[in-house]
This record gives sequence, structure tokens and C-alpha cells, in this order.
Amino acid sequence: MARTGTSPEQIPVRVFGGPTALFSYGGLRFLTDPTFDAPGDYPIPGGRLTKTAPSSAAPADLGPVDVVLLSHDEHPDNLDTSGRALLADVPLTLTTPGGGERLGERATGLADWESVELDRPDGGGTVTVTGVPALHGPGAREDIEPLTGQVVGFVLTGEGLPTLYVSGDNASLEPVRQIAERFGPVDTAVLFAGAPRFPILFGGAPIVLDSARAAEAATILGARRVVPVHYDSWAHFTEGRDELVAAFTEAGLIDRLDLGTRD
Repeated sequence: MARTGTSPEQIPVRVFGGPTALFSYGGLRFLTDPTFDAPGDYPIPGGRLTKTAPSSAAPADLGPVDVVLLSHDEHPDNLDTSGRALLADVPLTLTTPGGGERLGERATGLADWESVELDRPDGGGTVTVTGVPALHGPGAREDIEPLTGQVVGFVLTGEGLPTLYVSGDNASLEPVRQIAERFGPVDTAVLFAGAPRFPILFGGAPIVLDSARAAEAATILGARRVVPVHYDSWAHFTEGRDELVAAFTEAGLIDRLDLGTRD
């Protein structure tokens, strides 16, 4: 069975459905891609996305959030109306360069390999957050971004702290290899999965990692633990918990799969 707890040296990760997770790192509280709206249909250019299940918590239940790590701001399954409202109360949102321009003065865009230093509230130094490559579909960046937009992932490091990777809406293993070369092995990888597909995009190929590629990414990263997100609560996600467990079992990595804590 996939683990739902963590060993003492691992930081707890609370998952709320979709791409949204909360964790503390270096005394700072980080939230990924905030999505808290109710189930229903949400318009996108040329169609709609259907949310099938509510978040397991509301923004008011989270407590203070210091930093939002936002893979991109252009799709409602990564940033919805409630999530946008929450950003107004968060001191810092880190996101894509384009998102940094769109979201206002509390948002900072990170290009690939660009870093920011955040002071740790315990006086223990700083946390470094590095923007890392992500591709929201298969193929070359110049072919993907005009269709699905710019996406960024994040690596968190600090003196005496584990290395933590948040993939964002990445579908490609090539950026994972680049990240592993610079930062591997990774202690915790928060991998966006779910194999979302649209027949009109890229011949129906997944635009975020499928379960088998999530397991392969774990191997490439040398990840001690993988917390998957972005695999439930939306109709366009074509693979869920069962497929993740099967893929990590087949790869001999089931002991590294941690489904996080749910409220």
C-alpha cells in the first residue's frame, strides 16, 4: 500500500484535491496552485473544464500562508476565483514571468533557474526558491507554449533543509533530467500527475505527467519521497490514485509514494 504518513525527517504535506497542497519549509508555509471553488463547469478558450469534487478545505481553514507557488495563472484548474482572492492576503506569489506581470505587485515571476532568497522566521538563514523548467505538453517549448501557456516548477533548498521539488504542470521528462543534474537527489518531489488529455491538443497526449512517467521522474530525481497532486477532482484528469499506485508498484517504488495527509 502507498504510505499516508511520513517518517520523522519528512515534512508533512497536506493535499486538498487537484493541484493544491500546503507544507511548511524552513518555518515558512507554502501553498501550491490554490483551487477552492465548488464543482461545476469553468470556461476556457474554446471549451470548458469540469470540476467533479470539492476541495477538502476552504481558504479560511488554512491558517496563514507565506508563499504561493503557482505553476501558472491562466487555467482555472490551477488558479480559480477563490484562489485569486486568496492571493490578496498572501505576502508573496512566485509564478511564471508572465504571471508575475499579470498578478500585480505581490507576485514575482521566475525565469528558468532564477532564484529568490526568503528569510526564515526562526532566524536560521534563508530559503532559496529556484524556478525550474516545465513544459505543459509533449514536444518542444516553441510548439507547446502558444497552445497551453508558460509554466514553471520550483526547487526549495536551504541550510540543513531537505531538497524539495514542486513540478507544476509539467509533461516532459527532459526538464526533470535537467533538474536532477543540478539538484538531485531530491528528498521530496511534489509531482503534478493525472495525465490530463484533450483530443484537440497534441493528438490527445497527456499535457501533464501520466502515472508511469511520474514513477520514471521519481527514478531520475532519486526522490526519497513522492507526493502526487493534480490527479483528482477534474474530469479531464484521466489517471487517478489507482493508476499511480500501480505504476509505482511496477517500478519498484511503492515505498516512496506518499499520498499526503487529507483533511
